[in-house]
Amino acid sequence: MSAKPRVLFVCVHNAGRSQMAAGFLAHLSRGAVEVRSAGSAPGDRINPVAVEAMREVGIDISANTPQVLTPEAVEASDVVITMGCGDACPVVPGKRYLDWELDDPAGQPLDKVRPVRDEIRLRVERLLGELGVPTRT
Repeated sequence: MSAKPRVLFVCVHNAGRSQMAAGFLAHLSRGAVEVRSAGSAPGDRINPVAVEAMREVGIDISANTPQVLTPEAVEASDVVITMGCGDACPVVPGKRYLDWELDDPAGQPLDKVRPVRDEIRLRVERLLGELGVPTRT
Protein backbone atom coordinates (compact mmCIF):
# COMPACT_ATOMS: atom_id res chain seq x y z
CA MET A 1 0.00 0.00 0.00
CA SER A 2 1.27 3.45 -0.84
CA ALA A 3 1.93 6.11 1.83
CA LYS A 4 -1.35 7.79 0.85
CA PRO A 5 -3.87 5.00 0.21
CA ARG A 6 -5.44 5.04 -3.26
CA VAL A 7 -9.02 3.79 -3.54
CA LEU A 8 -11.08 3.25 -6.69
CA PHE A 9 -14.86 2.82 -6.55
CA VAL A 10 -16.41 1.12 -9.58
CA CYS A 11 -20.00 0.60 -10.65
CA VAL A 12 -21.65 0.34 -14.05
CA HIS A 13 -22.70 3.93 -14.76
CA ASN A 14 -20.50 5.79 -12.25
CA ALA A 15 -23.54 7.95 -11.58
CA GLY A 16 -24.80 6.86 -8.15
CA ARG A 17 -23.22 4.37 -5.74
CA SER A 18 -19.59 4.89 -6.72
CA GLN A 19 -20.00 8.66 -6.78
CA MET A 20 -21.60 8.68 -3.32
CA ALA A 21 -18.84 6.43 -1.98
CA ALA A 22 -16.14 8.64 -3.47
CA GLY A 23 -17.83 11.71 -2.00
CA PHE A 24 -17.93 10.17 1.46
CA LEU A 25 -14.34 8.94 1.30
CA ALA A 26 -12.98 12.30 0.16
CA HIS A 27 -14.99 14.14 2.82
CA LEU A 28 -14.41 11.79 5.75
CA SER A 29 -10.69 11.27 5.08
CA ARG A 30 -10.02 15.02 4.72
CA GLY A 31 -7.77 14.32 1.76
CA ALA A 32 -5.74 11.58 3.47
CA VAL A 33 -6.88 9.10 0.80
CA GLU A 34 -6.56 9.49 -2.96
CA VAL A 35 -10.07 8.81 -4.27
CA ARG A 36 -11.18 7.79 -7.76
CA SER A 37 -14.42 6.47 -9.18
CA ALA A 38 -15.28 5.04 -12.57
CA GLY A 39 -17.86 3.03 -14.45
CA SER A 40 -17.74 0.15 -16.88
CA ALA A 41 -20.41 1.93 -18.98
CA PRO A 42 -20.47 5.50 -17.65
CA GLY A 43 -23.67 7.50 -17.79
CA ASP A 44 -24.09 11.03 -19.14
CA ARG A 45 -24.40 12.66 -15.72
CA ILE A 46 -24.59 12.01 -12.01
CA ASN A 47 -27.95 10.72 -10.80
CA PRO A 48 -29.74 13.86 -9.52
CA VAL A 49 -31.34 11.88 -6.69
CA ALA A 50 -27.88 10.74 -5.54
CA VAL A 51 -26.76 14.38 -5.65
CA GLU A 52 -29.74 15.40 -3.50
CA ALA A 53 -29.18 12.54 -1.03
CA MET A 54 -25.57 13.58 -0.57
CA ARG A 55 -26.50 17.26 -0.30
CA GLU A 56 -28.70 16.31 2.66
CA VAL A 57 -25.57 15.18 4.55
CA GLY A 58 -23.51 18.20 3.54
CA ILE A 59 -21.52 16.69 0.65
CA ASP A 60 -21.76 18.21 -2.82
CA ILE A 61 -21.12 15.81 -5.70
CA SER A 62 -23.03 17.87 -8.28
CA ALA A 63 -19.89 18.93 -10.19
CA ASN A 64 -18.69 15.33 -10.64
CA THR A 65 -18.92 13.62 -14.02
CA PRO A 66 -19.02 9.90 -14.76
CA GLN A 67 -15.63 8.52 -15.80
CA VAL A 68 -14.80 5.45 -17.86
CA LEU A 69 -13.07 2.58 -16.09
CA THR A 70 -9.56 2.01 -17.44
CA PRO A 71 -6.95 -0.62 -16.63
CA GLU A 72 -4.64 2.27 -15.68
CA ALA A 73 -7.07 3.45 -12.99
CA VAL A 74 -7.12 -0.04 -11.50
CA GLU A 75 -3.34 -0.32 -11.71
CA ALA A 76 -2.91 3.03 -9.92
CA SER A 77 -5.13 1.96 -6.98
CA ASP A 78 -4.35 0.06 -3.79
CA VAL A 79 -7.96 -0.89 -3.11
CA VAL A 80 -10.63 -1.46 -5.76
CA ILE A 81 -14.23 -1.53 -4.54
CA THR A 82 -16.77 -2.86 -7.00
CA MET A 83 -20.49 -2.24 -6.78
CA GLY A 84 -22.12 -4.40 -9.39
CA CYS A 85 -19.82 -3.88 -12.38
CA GLY A 86 -19.70 -7.63 -13.02
CA ASP A 87 -17.11 -9.07 -15.36
CA ALA A 88 -16.24 -5.63 -16.76
CA CYS A 89 -13.91 -4.92 -13.83
CA PRO A 90 -10.31 -5.76 -14.72
CA VAL A 91 -8.45 -7.84 -12.17
CA VAL A 92 -4.86 -6.85 -11.49
CA PRO A 93 -2.76 -9.16 -9.29
CA GLY A 94 -1.65 -7.64 -6.01
CA LYS A 95 -4.63 -5.31 -5.65
CA ARG A 96 -7.07 -5.56 -2.79
CA TYR A 97 -10.61 -6.06 -4.08
CA LEU A 98 -13.83 -5.62 -2.17
CA ASP A 99 -17.31 -6.14 -3.58
CA TRP A 100 -20.01 -4.07 -1.96
CA GLU A 101 -23.45 -5.43 -2.83
CA LEU A 102 -25.73 -2.40 -2.70
CA ASP A 103 -29.06 -1.58 -4.29
CA ASP A 104 -28.72 0.54 -7.42
CA PRO A 105 -30.23 3.99 -6.83
CA ALA A 106 -30.93 4.49 -10.56
CA GLY A 107 -34.56 5.41 -11.08
CA GLN A 108 -35.34 5.28 -7.36
CA PRO A 109 -37.01 8.03 -5.33
CA LEU A 110 -35.08 9.84 -2.60
CA ASP A 111 -36.64 7.77 0.21
CA LYS A 112 -35.18 4.61 -1.39
CA VAL A 113 -31.75 6.20 -2.03
CA ARG A 114 -31.24 7.42 1.54
CA PRO A 115 -30.74 3.89 2.99
CA VAL A 116 -28.21 3.11 0.22
CA ARG A 117 -26.38 6.38 1.00
CA ASP A 118 -26.34 5.58 4.71
CA GLU A 119 -25.03 2.05 4.11
CA ILE A 120 -22.29 3.44 1.88
CA ARG A 121 -21.25 5.84 4.64
CA LEU A 122 -20.98 2.98 7.16
CA ARG A 123 -18.85 0.95 4.76
CA VAL A 124 -16.59 3.93 3.99
CA GLU A 125 -16.10 4.55 7.71
CA ARG A 126 -15.19 0.86 8.18
CA LEU A 127 -12.76 1.08 5.23
CA LEU A 128 -11.07 4.13 6.74
CA GLY A 129 -10.60 2.19 9.97
CA GLU A 130 -9.03 -0.70 8.05
CA LEU A 131 -6.71 1.76 6.29
CA GLY A 132 -5.76 3.39 9.58
CA VAL A 133 -7.03 6.80 8.46
CA PRO A 134 -8.76 9.00 11.05
CA THR A 135 -12.37 9.83 10.21
CA ARG A 136 -13.86 13.31 10.23
CA THR A 137 -16.67 13.50 12.77
